Amino acid sequence: MEKIYKTMRGTGILNIVIGSVIVTAGLAVGILAIVSGAVLLKRKSEITF
Repeated sequence: MEKIYKTMRGTGILNIVIGSVIVTAGLAVGILAIVSGAVLLKRKSEITF
């Protein structure tokens, strides 16, 4: 039974680490999207099609 608990603990720790990485990556991508959108709005008058 102890082996099962160790496996479950390891799996839980791994899930927490993966979740933290995904949240951090999502936050970084969101910030980059906002910054690039702000740059586009700032240079809106220079864009021609």
